[in-house]
Amino acid sequence: MSHYLVTGGAGFIGTNLVKKLLSDGHSVVVLDNYAGGKKEDRIQAGAEYVEGDIRRMADFDRICEKKKLDGIFHMAALPRVTFSVERPVETHDVNVNGLVTTLEAMRKYKIKRLIFSSSSSTYGDQEKFPLTEDDMIKRPISPYALHKFIGEHYCRLYSLLYGIETVSLIYFNVYGPYFDPDGAYALVIGKFIKQVKNGEPMTVCGDGEYYRDYTHVADIVRANLLAMESKNVGQGETINIGNGEPHSVNDLVKIIGGPHVFVPPRSGDARYFEADNTKAKKFLGWEPTISLEEGIGQLKREWGLFPSTS
Repeated sequence: MSHYLVTGGAGFIGTNLVKKLLSDGHSVVVLDNYAGGKKEDRIQAGAEYVEGDIRRMADFDRICEKKKLDGIFHMAALPRVTFSVERPVETHDVNVNGLVTTLEAMRKYKIKRLIFSSSSSTYGDQEKFPLTEDDMIKRPISPYALHKFIGEHYCRLYSLLYGIETVSLIYFNVYGPYFDPDGAYALVIGKFIKQVKNGEPMTVCGDGEYYRDYTHVADIVRANLLAMESKNVGQGETINIGNGEPHSVNDLVKIIGGPHVFVPPRSGDARYFEADNTKAKKFLGWEPTISLEEGIGQLKREWGLFPSTS
C-alpha cells in the first residue's frame, strides 16, 4: 500500500483516480477547495478529504505532518479557458502559484514524485499533426494554456534543481463518468448527452467537421498510475495521453444518436487535433483501451438514454 495525495481529487478526473487508487488498496488523501462545487456523488468512501487551498503551505502541513506521502497527483486547477481570459490574475495564482506551492511542499516533506495534469491546449495553433511532445514549439493562445505550459517547465526545473521526480501528462479531450455536464471538461460530449437527456436536439457548431482526440477518463487514470510507478520517467518529461484517433462532431452525433441542429460556428475553434502517443507507449507502456463508441455507450447507459449503438 502506498500513501498518495490527490489535489483536486473531488473534480471529474480526480474522482475517477481516487476511486481507482482506493480499489487498488492505496491510502488516499484529497485536498480540494470545491471551487467547482461539492458534489456528493464524487465523495469516495475510504478517502480522507481535506478542504483547503493549494496556494497555502499550511494546508499541506495539515496533511503531511500526519502522514508520510509517497507521491502527489496534482490535478487541482481552474481549468476554464474563457474564465482564464476574463480573470487572468486569479487563474494564474491558482494554476501556477498553486503548483509551485505543491512542489515546495514536496521539497519540505521529501515526497518522491509528482504527476502533473497538463493540457493539449499548451500546443496552441499548430500546422503539423499528430502533435508530438519534444519537437514542436508550443504557442499557447489562452492564459490557461500558458499556465499549464509554465507548469510543465516548473516540474522540469524542480527535477533538475532539487531532484524531485516529476512527470507532466498532457491530456486530450477527456470524457467519462463523473463529468460535469456544465463544467470545463464536459466538452461537446457532455453537452450532447445533457441535451439528449433533456429531450433537446444536439447543437452542432458550424458544419460539424471539427476533429478532436477524445480520450476516456479510465485511460487517463491508468496513465497516471503508470507514470507514478514507472522507473523510466521522473525527470520532468512531458507525455501525451491521447486516444490517437480523432473524431468529428458529426461522428459524435451519429454515435450518440438523436435529432440535431446546426448553429453558427464559434470563433477560434481549430479544425483538427490529434495526439502522437508514441512516447507514452515507449516510456509508460500505455496505450488507449476504450474506443469512443464504447465510452459513449457507457455514458448513455449511465444517463439512462436509449439503447447504446456500441
